Amino acid sequence: MKRIEVPVLIVGGAGCGLASANFLGRLGIECLVIERYPATSPAPKAHYLNQRTMEIMREEGLADHIYRSSTPAENMARVGWYTSLGGDGPLDRKRIGIIDAFGGHSLKDAYGADSPVRAANFAQMYIEPLLLEHLATYPTSRITFHQELKSFTQDDDGVTAQVEDRNSGEVYEVRAQYMIAADGGRLVGPSLGIAMDGIDRLIDMVTVWFAADLSEYIEDESVMIRWFTNPEKGGSWGSGVMVALGPDTFGAKSKEWLMHFAFQPGEAGKLDAETAIPQIRELLRLPDLDPRIIRMNDWQVQGVLAREYRKGRVFLAGDAAHRHPPTTGLGLNSAIQDAHNLAWKLAAVIRGDAGDALLDSYEAERRPVAANNVAWAMMTFQNHLTIDSAIGLMPGVPVEFNIGAYHKLFSDTPEGAARRQMVAEVIGTQRAEFQAHDIEIGFRYDTGAIVPDGTEPPPRGLLGDTHVPTMRPGHRMAHVWLNAKNTGEDKRVSTLDLTRLDRFTVFVDGPAGDWTAAVDAARAASGLTIDLVAVGKDEDFTPVDDRWANISGLQRGGAIIVRPDQHVAWRGAVPVADAGATLREVISTVLGRRVDQPVAA
Repeated sequence: MKRIEVPVLIVGGAGCGLASANFLGRLGIECLVIERYPATSPAPKAHYLNQRTMEIMREEGLADHIYRSSTPAENMARVGWYTSLGGDGPLDRKRIGIIDAFGGHSLKDAYGADSPVRAANFAQMYIEPLLLEHLATYPTSRITFHQELKSFTQDDDGVTAQVEDRNSGEVYEVRAQYMIAADGGRLVGPSLGIAMDGIDRLIDMVTVWFAADLSEYIEDESVMIRWFTNPEKGGSWGSGVMVALGPDTFGAKSKEWLMHFAFQPGEAGKLDAETAIPQIRELLRLPDLDPRIIRMNDWQVQGVLAREYRKGRVFLAGDAAHRHPPTTGLGLNSAIQDAHNLAWKLAAVIRGDAGDALLDSYEAERRPVAANNVAWAMMTFQNHLTIDSAIGLMPGVPVEFNIGAYHKLFSDTPEGAARRQMVAEVIGTQRAEFQAHDIEIGFRYDTGAIVPDGTEPPPRGLLGDTHVPTMRPGHRMAHVWLNAKNTGEDKRVSTLDLTRLDRFTVFVDGPAGDWTAAVDAARAASGLTIDLVAVGKDEDFTPVDDRWANISGLQRGGAIIVRPDQHVAWRGAVPVADAGATLREVISTVLGRRVDQPVAA
């Protein structure tokens, strides 16, 4: 039997698996990805990349490509609710409500202050080929398609997997030190006996990807997602949701669209390519529309979380560890962030820079974030029903009652005005989905590979829309613009630009002082890459405004140590007595071994 040996085996070559391979490749760790399908997914699936994910893509050098190829900011600035696009009836072509979204319009300043990047609308059918192409730049990472994991065992030293080449039928063996399960929960988690808690089938969805010219009917080009509420179908989830995809042209001139239809689990009469066209025509009230169906896929809305993320030398990531309702767009984003958290830790342990305890921090850090994200997506999914209630829709009543509710909503009467106000206020609560700024970039790690500083976290908006930037341990390093003088000319850089996945970064307020010798000594003793950044008026990096002073939490001479994944490991608000001892102690705590001592054989 053929045998392949590799430090890391990644099972699954979708978004999470490809991201994991890219991050490991950047760290110089050899890995093999096996994917059971013959190519990347041709289905749109996820399409929203939030700011935190785009920060990671910026670090990977892919953000500019994504922005060039995806929806412009002005065409993804709002979400609207409508009765239809066409038709000439009294209830047709009505806008029920609208909300700013994804950092657009009224949100622009807040989102722009907190990150050097904006969110993107870039469907998974595009991002997977991009990640695959980028993977070729890393000689240590490779992927083989049409290869299926059949079984595996593990021992104290590694994982042995039996893999079938689905082209030839040949079964071969892969021996790896560690395995990442990015298989969507198909085989690895169940084989390990890891239970998934939550709702595994809330509702069934059918996504129709189609091409059509809707430019005649699109009045507001800032709206990316359109919810249609239909009294005959019974409201938001009973009618349909449409997303503009582009490509090449956007807004009213978008050539391709997604339409999501919901069904009760097991409900008869689900859509197929033949019945989807009349369904689209009926929903949009465009009987003469000639859409071209590109692809359809069925899927189930779930809200589940794995009880364990690690079992021996196997780690669950992405959909293998958590599956979310689509609302708030947290699925693919969480998966990429899982990979970002896990990759540097695996690399550190494989290189001998860290102890095994560092790998335990993956579950300790990422599982609570996923638990919150799954619960949040469930809440925002359910909240759409409150919008239907505000309109006046009721399930199970004669259709004439619900039609009457729409007439009342748009009537020139005191009741109509009251209902419109009620709808506007309820739609405003859906900012928990479409303005989830703090959920997207404000998540934190309370336990794991960090050294707490005893401070309390900043307040969080109850609906997830208010983010308070911080440099407290466990949080993502806050974005601050700095002028970099050491480049020969002033150049604006983000604090996030000064971190790297292969190193720790020490930020000091004011002159580097004793931290220069501390960093030099730690580098020499540990072999680690550690960067030093001095921030101040007379230093190489000068704040462009008072944001650094307001949110760093540092007095002059204080310091912050940032991990490779851009999360703060430690903060000393005031100068420490012994910078060298502090640095050694912090990095030793994070890595789970004394960095001034050799790794035990």
